[in-house]
Amino acid sequence: MADKPEAVSKAAEITAQGEKVRELKTAKAEKNDIDQAVKILLSLKAEYKEIAGCDYGPPKKDKKQVEQKVNSDKQKEKEAKKAAKKAKAAELRAKEKAEKGVTQQEKKVENSSAAKDDTEESKKNYGDYGIINSSEVIEREFASVGDLDESMDKKSVWIRARLHNSRAQGSAMVFMTLRESQFTCQALLLADIEKGVSKQMLKYAASLSKESIIDIHADVVKSPTKIESCTQKNVELKVKQFFVVSKSLPILPLQIEDASRAEKADGEPDDGLVRVNPDTRLDNRVLDLRTTTKHAIFRIQAAVCRLFRNHLTNKGFTEIHTPKIISAASEGGANVFTLSYFKRDAFLAQSPQLYKQMAIAADFEKVFTTGAVFRAEDSNTHRHLTEFVGLDMEMAFKYHYHEVLREIGDTFISIFKGLRAECRREVDTVNEQYPRDEFEFLEPSLVLEFPEALKMLRDNGVEIGDEDDLSTPVEKFLGKLVKEKYNTDFYILDKYPLAVRPFYTMPDPTDPRYSNSYDMFMRGEEILSGAQRIHDPDLLIERAHHHGINLKHIEAYIEAFKYGCPPHAGGGIGMERVTMLYLGLHNIRMASLFPRDPKRLTP
Repeated sequence: MADKPEAVSKAAEITAQGEKVRELKTAKAEKNDIDQAVKILLSLKAEYKEIAGCDYGPPKKDKKQVEQKVNSDKQKEKEAKKAAKKAKAAELRAKEKAEKGVTQQEKKVENSSAAKDDTEESKKNYGDYGIINSSEVIEREFASVGDLDESMDKKSVWIRARLHNSRAQGSAMVFMTLRESQFTCQALLLADIEKGVSKQMLKYAASLSKESIIDIHADVVKSPTKIESCTQKNVELKVKQFFVVSKSLPILPLQIEDASRAEKADGEPDDGLVRVNPDTRLDNRVLDLRTTTKHAIFRIQAAVCRLFRNHLTNKGFTEIHTPKIISAASEGGANVFTLSYFKRDAFLAQSPQLYKQMAIAADFEKVFTTGAVFRAEDSNTHRHLTEFVGLDMEMAFKYHYHEVLREIGDTFISIFKGLRAECRREVDTVNEQYPRDEFEFLEPSLVLEFPEALKMLRDNGVEIGDEDDLSTPVEKFLGKLVKEKYNTDFYILDKYPLAVRPFYTMPDPTDPRYSNSYDMFMRGEEILSGAQRIHDPDLLIERAHHHGINLKHIEAYIEAFKYGCPPHAGGGIGMERVTMLYLGLHNIRMASLFPRDPKRLTP
């Protein structure tokens, strides 16, 4: 019986041992210790059964009733929690509704206050022009953001610019950053109804989406502290009037701030901020081109073309324009785009080479041209494009092609000097985002012969044959060696192997392995390829046969040399490469307005 003294005593032992087992488990004791304690507990329960004649614990029926009671208690507890949760949610909804009502009421009061603040006169000081369709002529002089400085203090100006960003501080002040081309300035809207600037006007300005184009009428004032976030650091604009010319969509595929963040010279980010990847930039090129850096890059590129043209014009060169649709591959290779031309095959010019030479044969003596060049090269590299702008020149000489070599070298020196003198601000703008060492050059330009370059490379562990062309990595390594030895980023490499040059290249008169040809390099990468051209028709035909060129396709070209042609030489420059390498950019697509490569045909 369970009420026997011996059974009661044994039950007490079981309770004590059960408590010990629980303590061991709670303390996460060793498994052996727990097992031993459980074994003792089971032994005590077996002894209890022998004494009491039944298992330790309540009878089965009682146990079931206990379980039912426990389950009932749990259900009640669960329902109570559910009810409490429901009541809490209802309370929160009521509170939110009340707060929302208060907020809406506050907004109504605020809007009502702002609207009351807006007089008929103040309403004339802001708004949307609507579509400007040339319905009226307004005589108004505009200043440029880039011209704003301390000398204009207290002067009233009109500015047309993009809203780069804006932020409201309370209901009485709005800060804006305006951007025009590569320049930015800070503008400030202060609520002052006596001056016609209402709170409603501020609210309107603060709600305008970034990248919208606006007209600002403002007073220029000296800033008490430098505005480091803008290019115009010493002045700001106190806005009096504010009009929208063209609104932007509120959501942009890329943020101008993200596309403008500084990078290391090798293109890798120098911090954890968001940056825009190259494909996103090119897919949304119009937005990408709005950054101050991109404007600076293409102003520099425009200067490269202008300086090239001005220098050669001053030297007596004549600018010519050559066909881009031609009957034969101008470089004699397979990398040419083919197109249908009235039931015949035609090609996009790989260079203006043949026509420059024909102009020399026509006694133009010194010519240059700028225009598109097409290369069907499946080269997805940092420096290749399928369409780029060529700056080409050709010149008759008296006795030696080095007369032309010096002229080309002088042209580059003139370009480099001009960029230093005219584009300092643009170069500094680019360096803020893409830091790079100043471009160094010598005057006169350094000229090395190909065998000299081979020796420098071999002395530094490069294995290369006498008639091998230079690969891109080898060119870069040679550029590094030249910079270390001569402290110049620009140099000329003369006497290339004949085997790696086009069919119209004049062979070297003393060593048939080499040629009267040259390349020019910036920061270890080729930016011009040139040579003395063959002006003797028989030798030209021989070399064309050697290169497997069908003479029928270049008949007019060959014919031009049969009636006498002066000795001549020249070269072709890649405009985008010059821009890229002068600035130390890491990809040529950054120096092409809308780049074309094997994977990109749009935008």
